[in-house]
Amino acid sequence: MPEFTYIARNTAGQKVSGSVTAAGRREALAAIGARSLFPLDVRSDAPVADKPSRVRRVPAQLLATTYGQLADLLHSGVPLLRALEVLQKQTSHGSLKRILDEVHHQVEDGATLAQAMSRFQRVFGDMAVSMIRAGGEGGFLEEALTRVAQFTESQEDLKKRTIGAIVYPAFLAVVGTIIVNVLIIFFVPKFAELFAKLRERGELPWITDALLWTSAKMRLWGPLVLVALVVGAWLLVRWMQTEAGKLFWDRFKLHIPAAGVIFRQLAVARFCRVLGTLLKNGVPIIRSLGIASDATANRVLSVAIQDATENISAGQSLAQPLGASGQFPVTVVEMIAVAEQANTLETVLLDISDGLERRTWRRLDLVVRMLEPVLLLLIAGMVLVVVIALLLPVLKMSTTI
Repeated sequence: MPEFTYIARNTAGQKVSGSVTAAGRREALAAIGARSLFPLDVRSDAPVADKPSRVRRVPAQLLATTYGQLADLLHSGVPLLRALEVLQKQTSHGSLKRILDEVHHQVEDGATLAQAMSRFQRVFGDMAVSMIRAGGEGGFLEEALTRVAQFTESQEDLKKRTIGAIVYPAFLAVVGTIIVNVLIIFFVPKFAELFAKLRERGELPWITDALLWTSAKMRLWGPLVLVALVVGAWLLVRWMQTEAGKLFWDRFKLHIPAAGVIFRQLAVARFCRVLGTLLKNGVPIIRSLGIASDATANRVLSVAIQDATENISAGQSLAQPLGASGQFPVTVVEMIAVAEQANTLETVLLDISDGLERRTWRRLDLVVRMLEPVLLLLIAGMVLVVVIALLLPVLKMSTTI
């Protein structure tokens, strides 16, 4: 039998570690609990046989549809193996077809659905596997699959709405920058010889002189500046892939004027929705907090949640460490505190998530509506400056003639 190493807390709240021999993870957890220990992390030292080959990611919308169809088939009385076989045959996505085929074989060999899906953790995700495991152990697998489908679909919708909201402003910024640079680099120099006599007599308007100087410098140093920007961007991207860079970016996002509040509220909303959904499906709170901390997609908030997890393992409440971190809105912390006292935490967390998402979308719509005319005015203003700078000498020359 494989050996499992564990990290747990005893009744005094102290961390202890050790190992147990068990036929599976469930038996290992039971053995650890029999020692009056609260497991924090349990891992098997045995090598994984038949490690699955790497597969491409599956679109979230397709996963949501698959979860929903599997739940419908099980609700209709179709056996699990038959349901997996039906889904595997009807899907046209290559990676998903191979995954479902592997899951079908694992379940056929005696594994649970959650154990088979955990082999493809990168595809299904911790949250889906944990909810399905809780549903299988608690006898409500169909309901768990339905909730996973709804959650996956809502998260994908949230992602698409966020991207859709920033596409047009980003398009305006890129197009505007290209237009202004093309005007200054390629169009303005054609007027340099025309205005040469006015410049010699000192009659060239200052705005035109500044524009010609800027154009000359951009033509001279433009290629070097472009190379420097590309290299700088590449180095920045490489640094942002390090832990220090990711932590800096996550911290910086939370302090961007106007946008920082949106980033924070979306992260907190994701945390509350994932935690509430997992608790509602019977997943233990320590495990739920570990998954929910990753769901925030922000390392600053994840650290605060992990600290709260340590306090909960020692017997404290959730609201107190979250409030002490200073990363969560006061209203959210207060609602969590009241929910813990009333023993309605999972319901209140989902309500908090709904409310935060509604407020965030109103704020995001307002910011986008303000940003679009600001960008248009900025682009029009820069083009107007170029036009005025070129027209003033021409008007002056025509007046002199």
